[in-house]
Amino acid sequence: MTVPSPEENFEATYAVDMHCDSCVKDIESCLSSIPNLKLDFHVPEKLVAVSGAVAPSVIISRLQECGRDAIIRGTGKADSAAVSILETFGPIDANDTPVRGLARIVSIGSTKTWFDITLNGLHQPGNYYASIRKSGDISNGAKSAGASFYEFPVPIKCNSKSDLGDNLYSGQAFLSTPFQIWELVGRSFMVTTDSNHEPGTSTEICGVIARSAGVWQNDKQVCACSGKTVWQERQDALKRNITK
Repeated sequence: MTVPSPEENFEATYAVDMHCDSCVKDIESCLSSIPNLKLDFHVPEKLVAVSGAVAPSVIISRLQECGRDAIIRGTGKADSAAVSILETFGPIDANDTPVRGLARIVSIGSTKTWFDITLNGLHQPGNYYASIRKSGDISNGAKSAGASFYEFPVPIKCNSKSDLGDNLYSGQAFLSTPFQIWELVGRSFMVTTDSNHEPGTSTEICGVIARSAGVWQNDKQVCACSGKTVWQERQDALKRNITK
């Protein structure tokens, strides 16, 4: 396995329920198997700052395996992060959600941006192919998003069993592009089973790339709109299949 260089590192902050030094030691032990991480704990604020070149979804999954949930609160420097919620535009059951994945995006320099892609609840196993489309118009799904702007050369392998039900699948990938955030925001992100990245020819999901908070830019504990705590919002997100 290739070890990322220090230039590929970025900082991300996570809300984690913790109360004391014993909690800190538990979290340190939980993440100790992930190499080259630097952890900075802010116990009163229940925040952990993580510096390294590892996908945020990996951090959250590892903490969940240790019995602790986590909410990502910010990634990278100011104006260097984005997110895309990936949805199906096909028919769904009444009790289903259209959300099939999430891409968290962070620039680490003028020529490299990480894409942390998590797909879940897919009806078809196998390889999925990601691309950035020229337009952000998803009024008609990927068909209205325009031509390809960038195609990721490495497929996302989705052969793991999903936690959403039988005969559903999931997968994760940590990929990069040679672009900066400002070149990507407002475009759309598409994932399809078609290796030629053509919309309308196979199973596909897509979403608009929108800016998200950098580290230390999001310290809210209660949403001003809904009055819900960040952990109540987390439960709402899980019900919508926004898992990481």
